[in-house]
Amino acid sequence: MDYFYCPSDHITKDTLIIDGEEFAHLTHVMRKKVGDVFFVVDGNGRAYEVRFDEIKKKTARCSILQQHSDYHEPTKDVTLGVGVLKNPSRFDFLVEKVTELGVKEIIPLHTKRTIPSHGKVDRWQKLALAAMKQSGRSYLPRVKPLMTLAEVFTHCRESNLKLIAHEKTNTPTRLQKIITASAQSVTILIGPEGGFSDHEVERAIAAGYTPVALGKGRLRTETAAIVLTAFMLIPVYPC
Repeated sequence: MDYFYCPSDHITKDTLIIDGEEFAHLTHVMRKKVGDVFFVVDGNGRAYEVRFDEIKKKTARCSILQQHSDYHEPTKDVTLGVGVLKNPSRFDFLVEKVTELGVKEIIPLHTKRTIPSHGKVDRWQKLALAAMKQSGRSYLPRVKPLMTLAEVFTHCRESNLKLIAHEKTNTPTRLQKIITASAQSVTILIGPEGGFSDHEVERAIAAGYTPVALGKGRLRTETAAIVLTAFMLIPVYPC
């Protein structure tokens, strides 16, 4: 099944309008024709089964046949804060994979061991959009502007469960308990190459974060992000 994107302000009770880049993808790349039936997601958790009714020069009008709420979405809300990586392709890969898994928000972090990068947010948001459609999800993760740890602590202060990945912490038993916790909103912080500094971890603990480790080895940032996200979300994914 093919999935396309249409923002909520282009959707009414019975119809939706596809335009812009998505219109080009619909008509020129996927070559959909009037009468075809396919799925459209709005990025806010809703999916629509639609019929392609009319094509104009730059827009496509579709009739809504059926609507689904929280379509293919897990029951936990995960915010992932990750130190920006030196290799852009690795952070691109991370954004794609955690979007497929079901995160709600991605925050690039400026830490002691990162090289700040302010110009990538639009690119990462486009990658998240493509990954949302590819994986059949209906919620588009919001990629936030670069934040410091202090800004993240404030932004995520209402999270029910707060974790910080730290390879010097060896708490496998506690991590197993955390994985099955009933918290509905989770914030996970993962450092860049070299991890967080000891001082950054101390600050996070003071802000209510629990340090966790995934065994005794050191994982790459993107690997740790994927593993921790999967541990949190796969048990609560709709079957």
